[in-house]
Amino acid sequence: MRRRIARGVAGALAALVAATGLAGVGGLAGAGPARADYVRDSQYWIDDYGVREAWRESRGAGVTVAVIDTGVDASHPDLVGAVVGGVDVSGSGAPDGTEPIGSLPEHGTLVSTMLAGRGNNAEQIAGLVAEEEQQEIAWKRAAAEAEKDKKKPPAKPDPLEIPEPGPGPDGVIGVAPEADLLAVSLWLGSENPGGVPVEDQVPEAVRWAVDQGAQVINMSLGSTKPDWPASWDQAFLYAEQHDVVVVAAAGNRAGGMEQVGAPATIPGVLTVAGVDTNRSASWDSSTQGISIGVAAPADPLIGGLPGGGYADWSGTSGAAPLVSGVVALIRSRYPELSAAQVVNRVLATASDAGEPGIDNLYGYGLLDAGAALTAEVPAVDANPLGTIAEWIRVHRRGTPSPPASSAPAVVPQPESTVPAVAAPEPVSPEAPGGALPAVLVIGFATLLAAVALAGTVHVARVRRRIHAGAGKGGVDEGTLAGHAWSAGDRRRDPFDDLPEGRS
Repeated sequence: MRRRIARGVAGALAALVAATGLAGVGGLAGAGPARADYVRDSQYWIDDYGVREAWRESRGAGVTVAVIDTGVDASHPDLVGAVVGGVDVSGSGAPDGTEPIGSLPEHGTLVSTMLAGRGNNAEQIAGLVAEEEQQEIAWKRAAAEAEKDKKKPPAKPDPLEIPEPGPGPDGVIGVAPEADLLAVSLWLGSENPGGVPVEDQVPEAVRWAVDQGAQVINMSLGSTKPDWPASWDQAFLYAEQHDVVVVAAAGNRAGGMEQVGAPATIPGVLTVAGVDTNRSASWDSSTQGISIGVAAPADPLIGGLPGGGYADWSGTSGAAPLVSGVVALIRSRYPELSAAQVVNRVLATASDAGEPGIDNLYGYGLLDAGAALTAEVPAVDANPLGTIAEWIRVHRRGTPSPPASSAPAVVPQPESTVPAVAAPEPVSPEAPGGALPAVLVIGFATLLAAVALAGTVHVARVRRRIHAGAGKGGVDEGTLAGHAWSAGDRRRDPFDDLPEGRS
């Protein structure tokens, strides 16, 4: 899957990046058919990060999570019944947000299956259909024999009860498999045919999600700079005032992000870094910064694709929905907790990693879903990650509207050890009238580390379950997107193609 992304803007507002990567399932050309349970077995985080333990307390029922992304295929077998509403804010997608759009249309479905996938019962249905067909064949054969021998034919067997498609033991099971999803589609990664700039889509998406009752917002988006448009202030303040937990991906070095960028730098946002299977900070599939709250699995990952398939992928775009899922479990189990207390519970129960205490790679530590649901955690009045209301008062030199509930005071963050990183060099786009549109970026950041260096990359082999009657119950391999792109000018981030603006 080739991703040609972004041109910087003069004065630049950090490019918004969907911080992820797709790679071939299994990652090996010519790999043989996978076991039928390959997808579920690949979800190592269910046991390694305490998710199964957390399920003894909650599975997310009654909590609504908004996925602000590139649209969600609600018809995916693992998402049947999960998407309860949605909207398109780009002017280019389906009105209900369920049409995958933009340069990375599969991104929103990958994120959603990992967050609230129900799994599916396709294998069970296939087995019952096959069994019923075999019974029919056996009965017809017996009836023919009886007629030939002039004997009474056997009674026709009763039809088997075959369930409707729904949750089951196969496919991707999300961290919060009983949470409801809102699909909010943005157009990212190329010029929006709907004409709505990304800096306008994002705040509209956040406000809409809050108004629809979302208790959690997942934003698997990141940028190459820490600042954000002033137009976003009020939207994130609105979410804060309505007690919504916003979770954002930290970004990936393979996507050109040497440090965390907006919206993951916005005070109060729960920013998620990525680790590998050794529980170590991933070089390609994560980044660093003082706003990181917690780290979660980012490499490797597996998720669902539009149309019913699956793909291996990597990046903090996949780590973020794992944390959003845990937040949903907490909000379901402890509905009396404020957003600040929910965030604090995630941070306070994280397993320390890296340098002792809070650091720029892991934040408070590694996600521990079991502890987040079961540990005794003292109540707090303030979000440990700060408040956008206070930030606006200090940095925008204005006074925001009084929040619905008392806003917590800013909690000082540790001093950054991250050196300043220059933004990608602006490249003048060919825009009508000679105006430079702002640039927001969405990038599947860890296609491979070589993506930023090599001239062309071919990506994404996927596996798709064989349906009933197909014969072997195995998995087919196919190409998700085998086209190539040129890295072009090495002086700028090759994952950099969406509009943004500076306040």
